[in-house]
Amino acid sequence: MTEPLLQVRGLTKHYASRSGWLGRRGAATRAVDDVSFDIFPGETLGLVGESGSGKSTTGRLVMRLEEPDVGEIRFEGQTITGLSPSQMKPVRRRMQIVFQNPYAALSPRMRVGRFVAEPLVVHTIGNAAERRDRVVELFRLVGLDPAFMQRFPHEFSGGQRQRIVIARAIALEPRFLVADEPITALDVSIQAQIVNLFQDLRDRMGLAYLFIAHDLSMVRYLCQRVAVMLRGRIVEIGPTEAIFGDPRHAYTKALLSAVPVPDPDIERGRIRLFHDPDQAPPADGVFDEVTPGHLVLR
Repeated sequence: MTEPLLQVRGLTKHYASRSGWLGRRGAATRAVDDVSFDIFPGETLGLVGESGSGKSTTGRLVMRLEEPDVGEIRFEGQTITGLSPSQMKPVRRRMQIVFQNPYAALSPRMRVGRFVAEPLVVHTIGNAAERRDRVVELFRLVGLDPAFMQRFPHEFSGGQRQRIVIARAIALEPRFLVADEPITALDVSIQAQIVNLFQDLRDRMGLAYLFIAHDLSMVRYLCQRVAVMLRGRIVEIGPTEAIFGDPRHAYTKALLSAVPVPDPDIERGRIRLFHDPDQAPPADGVFDEVTPGHLVLR
């Protein structure tokens, strides 16, 4: 059996909150609480849930942009939790992240060709001519005209800016990408194009993704497996068609019931959950395997 490319075990991150005018320490916010999953080479795992469920924090922890309180992250068989910044540098060549907002990701004073080439410079790959050739190749790979390399970010649309950000992310030929809600800030008409680009790059480069998103239709289209998060915990994980076709956790059912039906003559019955907003899934909950690979927290 193929070994996982990424293994996450017991990942936990709590933030101390402050309350009162003296800023006294309050109850900790359990942003990510005992999260475990695997991602295999060439696989896309979708991570879904309501805002504040811990999806983006999970992505940042996996990338070591934040430090977990507890847990282990293994990438390509190597434990990367605890590595120093200098030890992480060669690992970062093989794992990259694409953020939600392409407008914030690009420096307004940097030409986009230089922006895409920057990782090559940081990792001292090639000479100036070789780096320029690589940037030309990357622009073509993401569907942009290399003639645009000398332009500034304000000259591009949101979809074009996200393509530029993706070009930079794949410049070092990584094996794994965290895509942190990469289509949320884009027009609906552009979102499908970017998702198709992710799919094309996966097929061409053998990339694996942790695809964090709100749009469940895009998740169903792109992802082989889906994990559902609620208040810092994964409550259900399994093959995409099992999650969408046979959801077992009450929260998953409610989440899927909110997806619009394209036929205006069909009214989907909404499932509403009435729960304490501060109530997290049980800390001592265990997973039941209802079908092979389909796990539900109880």
